[in-house]
Amino acid sequence: MAGRLETYRVSAFNTSKQSENKIHDDTVARRFGFSGGLVPGVDVMAYMIHLPAAKWGRDFLERGLIEARFVKPVYDGEIAEVSAVENGGGLEIEVSSRGQLCATGSASLPPSAPQLALADYQSVAPVAERRPVSERSYEVGQWLGTLPRDWAGEVGAQYLADIRESDPIYARDDLGHPGLLQRVMNKVLVDNAILGPWIHVGSRMQLLSAVKSGDELTARARVTGNYEKKGHRFVELDALVVANGERPLAHCRHIAIYQPREQAAA
Repeated sequence: MAGRLETYRVSAFNTSKQSENKIHDDTVARRFGFSGGLVPGVDVMAYMIHLPAAKWGRDFLERGLIEARFVKPVYDGEIAEVSAVENGGGLEIEVSSRGQLCATGSASLPPSAPQLALADYQSVAPVAERRPVSERSYEVGQWLGTLPRDWAGEVGAQYLADIRESDPIYARDDLGHPGLLQRVMNKVLVDNAILGPWIHVGSRMQLLSAVKSGDELTARARVTGNYEKKGHRFVELDALVVANGERPLAHCRHIAIYQPREQAAA
């Protein structure tokens, strides 16, 4: 039986205004047809995670499945409304802002987390020297790694503040937010090439274990797609995000436009 959850409203915050990815810069983003710098897709996905985490609690953080596609930008300072309808035991999720549909997705709680073998995902270091991005940066079948990262202590608390997350479960249980795993997936691209403006357009994330505060996170990613569509160049990744080199945290599929088509200035 379908039912609607209470809408979750967030004052969106562009956490990447100063990042290397200038799609988050107002001036550059306008060259690509946007009205300002984009709030990162990984943060919009973090907003979406709030509802299934509130519904299923720690069970979702340990074995939940979530998918998201980003169809319109969310902008800094605007209200993002996250709504969900229960359907067949899962949730159908939408994010709207400025009266437009910005993201769609779904979430569910499998009875158990699938078992994935670390050995099936090659552990490699990121490139020794990043070069300007090209098709050769992300060749299909190539394995890519990331620099280790953690969000311990005050850094983890600041991340929760930045994504406007108030659910007490993270501080109470000393857990990291699953949105951090999406940030690591973005780093697969960033750690292996010098990118111009680029856009995260969709992800599927099957959680395998809860992130603990201070876990050192890395990704083991294989390039599964690299293609042109409507003037944009896309890359697709299949990856395992791992804690401390030994504990699988999530199986992720990640899609990004690594070379967007630039629009003529108005």
